[in-house]
Amino acid sequence: MSEAPRNLNTVSTEAAAAASVSGARGMLPADGALEKTPLETYVPPAKPSLIGLSRAQISEHLAAIGVAPAQRRMRVQQLWHWMYVRGARTFGEMTSVSKDMRAELEKHVTVDRPDVVAEQISNDGTRKWLLRLPSGNNLEKPHEVECVYIPETDRGTLCVSSQVGCTLNCSFCHTGTQRLVRNLTAGEIVGQIMVARDRLNDWPSPVSSSLGEEKTHRLVTNIVMMGMGEPLYNFDAVRDALLIVADNEGIGISKRRITLSTSGVVPNIVRTGEEIGVMLAISLHAVRDELRNELVPLNRKYPIAELMQACRDYPAASNAKRITFEYVMLKGVNDSLDDAKLLVKLLKGIHAKINLIPFNPWPGTRYECSDWDQIEKFSEYIFNAGYSSPVRTPRGRDILAACGQLKSETEKLSARERQALRAMAMTD
Repeated sequence: MSEAPRNLNTVSTEAAAAASVSGARGMLPADGALEKTPLETYVPPAKPSLIGLSRAQISEHLAAIGVAPAQRRMRVQQLWHWMYVRGARTFGEMTSVSKDMRAELEKHVTVDRPDVVAEQISNDGTRKWLLRLPSGNNLEKPHEVECVYIPETDRGTLCVSSQVGCTLNCSFCHTGTQRLVRNLTAGEIVGQIMVARDRLNDWPSPVSSSLGEEKTHRLVTNIVMMGMGEPLYNFDAVRDALLIVADNEGIGISKRRITLSTSGVVPNIVRTGEEIGVMLAISLHAVRDELRNELVPLNRKYPIAELMQACRDYPAASNAKRITFEYVMLKGVNDSLDDAKLLVKLLKGIHAKINLIPFNPWPGTRYECSDWDQIEKFSEYIFNAGYSSPVRTPRGRDILAACGQLKSETEKLSARERQALRAMAMTD
């Protein structure tokens, strides 16, 4: 799995946590698991985008504008190629489609993706985009999400969001302090990848395409569903989006290069293997239920034993397709050698890799990152037990793009938070 930000952002002060729980979730089920209720539902714009629709859905749009049944399959393939292979942003660019059809399509649908509101580039080359989502709602504050691109020597990883805000209240994660506004659509998920490739100029050039040449060096090579939100609480949209991303006749990113990270929505873990077939990552962070109940409150609903059984049952899990367990290193909380020993015992019989994540601070958090020598001791114990245990290199801390730091810019930082953030960036 790539070194990328995940389902980010957590509880800050008690006041912020209380506001998050009472204002955004407003409920505490009998099992004690805190889950937010979406505040809004998606309202499509007057002219919907074809991005994120299945071939069958695109065919329905073509039928609505009078395309004959015998022609629809061919026309769908044309549109699919222009959108996902060539990255066309308008119908006018689709020169193999007749002018009359392009004009008719223009009246009813678009190939729009989210708008870039802001772009930040870290000292280490990490890029973070604040994206505004098109909607039929006339909102004073349009919905926004964040998307992060992490360049490395052998890959380029794009961290994609699945919700506006987050369903969960993980106490170490900045995103968890944000209200859950709504789920993203499949088009809004795929649209983040389209925007990244637009901004990185990662589509084949018109010249090479006309000569039949393929662009062999792609900048976006890996996708991780680790941005804002819990992907398995938006299962259908995430599934539909990732199947488009993996489609060999379109964007064509291998399922081995797509990772979905979950905090442990047990019922949908096996469905992920059966219906999507991508790599799985578990946001674990603790080896005892009492601690994980605090760090990842979803554990009260799906405790560790149930989560581990779901991982053992994950379809096609093997040495070639190991499950990644993410473990954020919190000083004095979960970083002892006893924790490492229990972790090894817990994962027995699972084809696993442990990804150790140095905690990335954010304004107001009560947690600290484990000391580096303690992280190394923890990693060494796991490695000697036979598990790969890389320590994730923090990326994009200076622009709040690192793991656990994402939060929509619509939730403004206070002056005190901005001052604290500047102080943290100066010490990195």
